[in-house]
Formats: sequence, structure tokens, C-alpha cells
Amino acid sequence: MNKPVVFVSGSGRGIGKAIAIEFAKNGHPVVINAVHDKESLETTKQEILTYGVPCLSFLCDIKDYNNVKYIFDETKNKLGPVGIVVNNAGIAHIGLFQDMTPEEYNNILQTNLVSSLNCCHVAIPDMVKAHCGHIINISSVWGNVGASCEAVYSASKGGLNIFTKALAKELAPSGIYVNAVACGLIDTEMNSCLSEDDLLALCEDIPVGRMGQPSEIARFVYELATGGHTYLTGQIITLDGGWI
Repeated sequence: MNKPVVFVSGSGRGIGKAIAIEFAKNGHPVVINAVHDKESLETTKQEILTYGVPCLSFLCDIKDYNNVKYIFDETKNKLGPVGIVVNNAGIAHIGLFQDMTPEEYNNILQTNLVSSLNCCHVAIPDMVKAHCGHIINISSVWGNVGASCEAVYSASKGGLNIFTKALAKELAPSGIYVNAVACGLIDTEMNSCLSEDDLLALCEDIPVGRMGQPSEIARFVYELATGGHTYLTGQIITLDGGWI
């Protein structure tokens, strides 16, 4: 039996890359996407191909709905319809909200929230037709509780959480499961702006005493999508070492 095609946004590096590779390891055709970093995207693709599964890569901005439609149409033509969508693309900004420009905060909202809406909107019709599918949104603990100096990032992830819950209610009768993973402090380039002292202080506040690894998020997302959890939908599952 052929395994579902998986689309992972923001998969050139970090959490998205780890998720894409985890599905490839387990025999799924994988579709990856990034906006700017062509070299990282190609590196991810070549690693996926070593697992003997098909991989399509698309270097484009999924804030643009037309780009998303192109990705999913091309995928359907070459591999079949996407059965698992992982909305991972995201950017952060640390600073006072009052010091941000409208361009900066709109870019965060578009990248972190609207791009996920675009991917879901394009993917859902084929899932409904198949009466099955999984949508997993990669969120953040700051979407649960908010963070000072990350107001817009928090708002974007909070919006993603509520979208997850609402969409799950719409799609449950069609056999489609929608959940989100609210990540804590993960060892990725997004957190490279923090100093070593800041990271040590943060890890002291985390009960397990360390940052999470992208591979840990990836394994959990894979289990969530493939583990047969037929009564689990509309949930924001926090994975943060007991931090928040």
C-alpha cells in the first residue's frame, strides 16, 4: 500500500527539515519548500532521496496563494494528492511592538498564519474526496501564553492555534484530523540570536534542563500523523520539557 504524500513547509532546515526527513525514513514521498535558501533546500532534498522515496522541492513564497496552488497541482500530477500537510514555515521578531513597522508585523502574520491557511485551503478538497487526511500545524508555547517583546509572533501562533481547533471541527466528519504542536525552546537557527548566557538561563527554567531537538519534534509529528489516533483532533499539544 502506497503511503500518503507529505508536504512540509519551511523545510530547508531546522524543525521542518527534521520532519521531512522523518517521513522519508518511513517511506513517505515528501514535498519540501523554502523561500530563499536554495542551497539548504537542495541539501534537504538530497538527504531525503537517500531513503529511496520521491521528493519534490519548491523554492517559492507560500504567502502567495498562487504559489501554493502551483505546488499542490504539480505534486498531484507527479506523485498524487497530498495526504499529510505539516505547516511549519515561520519567522520570529524580538523587540517592542511599538518599534516594529507595519511591513514587519504584516510579514510575520502572513508567514506564520496566512501561509498555513493557504496550504490548508488548497489541500482540503482532495482530502475530503479521499475521506482522510492529517493537517499538523507547528505552533509555539507563545501562542498559548504570549511573550513580551514577541507580541506579533505570539499573535500569529495564537491565531494558528484557534484556526486549528475551528478547522478540526469542520473537517472531523470528513475523516480529516487537524492538530497543532506548540513547541518550546528548540535548538534551531531561529534561536541563534540568543546569547549563550540567555540560553543557559532559559534552560534553567525548563524542568528537563535543556532545549528540545528538532528530531524530537519530528518523531512526535510523525507519530501524530501515522499512529492511528482516531479520536485525537482539534488539540494544541505542548512539547516543551515542562517549561510553560
